[in-house]
Amino acid sequence: MITDHRVYKNLAQKNNNKIVLLVMDGLGGMPLHVNGLTELESAYTPNLDRLAGEGSSGRSIPIRPGITPGSGPAHLSLFSYDPIQFEIGRGVLEALGIGFDLSHEDLAARGNFATVDANGLISDRRAGRIPTEECIRLCEKLQAETSLAAEGYETFVLPVKEHRFALIIRGAGLGGQLTETDPLVTGKAPLPVTDESGTTEGAHSADLVNKWVAQARSVLADEPKANSLNLRGLARDPGLPRFPDIYQMRAAAIAVYPMYKGVAKLVGMNVIEFDGDRPHHEFEALAREWDNYDFFFIHIKKTDSYGEDGNFDAKVHEIEAVDAALPQLLALNPSVLIVTGDHSTPAKLRSHSYHPVPTLFWGEDVMPDSVATFGERAAEGGAMSVFHATEMIPWAMGYAGRLARFGA
Repeated sequence: MITDHRVYKNLAQKNNNKIVLLVMDGLGGMPLHVNGLTELESAYTPNLDRLAGEGSSGRSIPIRPGITPGSGPAHLSLFSYDPIQFEIGRGVLEALGIGFDLSHEDLAARGNFATVDANGLISDRRAGRIPTEECIRLCEKLQAETSLAAEGYETFVLPVKEHRFALIIRGAGLGGQLTETDPLVTGKAPLPVTDESGTTEGAHSADLVNKWVAQARSVLADEPKANSLNLRGLARDPGLPRFPDIYQMRAAAIAVYPMYKGVAKLVGMNVIEFDGDRPHHEFEALAREWDNYDFFFIHIKKTDSYGEDGNFDAKVHEIEAVDAALPQLLALNPSVLIVTGDHSTPAKLRSHSYHPVPTLFWGEDVMPDSVATFGERAAEGGAMSVFHATEMIPWAMGYAGRLARFGA
């Protein structure tokens, strides 16, 4: 069932109950060997297991069965926006996440610095995850040495984090449905940007982007690691319905990586700034802001990063770090806590996958099921069964008493 915002906006009511959505990015996993355990099943998680025993478990599908999601669409789904209906390019999320205010004339792209070999084939899609300081230097270099001014357009090249940057092209007549340059595998050459909309503005925009990319790759050619780049998620801000307006909740986001701040800002959440990048730092920020908001989205990134790197043990340890810090969150006594991921990222696959995501609901009004531990196979037997991720917020609203009765 896909969430109908009109229904929930009419029924939403305010009270003092607080909801926390804790997202361990790429949480779902797979065993490395037959009859083995997943990363979550392997982790020592006494706190999460207790919550599973006291709450209700299931597995969520971010997009549709069998479809592997990108991070942007998967998070929109968590916030109750059907990603099939509300398509959004990752470039918009990156730009918003670093505090860039997009105008109605802006076309935004998420950029990855990359390494290519002597034949122009990609040998590292992330340029060895260069440090953020190096990303800043490279962005300054591109800003100074690339330009679309002759075509009448302004460009902004802005650092995000590690190998990621944002490109914004500003001017009239931009749009279309633009493809990405990243082939998503090594050993292949980058792709040209093409337009799939068949519109004049789309063809014009693709031509502009390809001109900039050619300039940028020439500028980077002498760099030791980041000697190339790729662009993904080229799009404009679609203007989504606002989460606080739909659900009548003051909503806040606590995240380290800019992209996830961006998707939260896109739907109207306030982004909480804080120092540090570990789970306990995020929970400390939660405690400081506890009285100021009704809904909190907390994002843990490294579970996904380690999955993409194929580092099974590191992903296990990151899950354990979240579990160890969890008493900080529980001490605040949220009315409803959801623990989930935006998608699965099995270390075995080194990528996002289509597998349903283990999810648990915990709170005073959540009826416990028979599940005793938090894991993929345990969740199969939970009361929530398999459900669409857009249902999470409505269920949490019901558990928190934030929905009025429908009808007489």
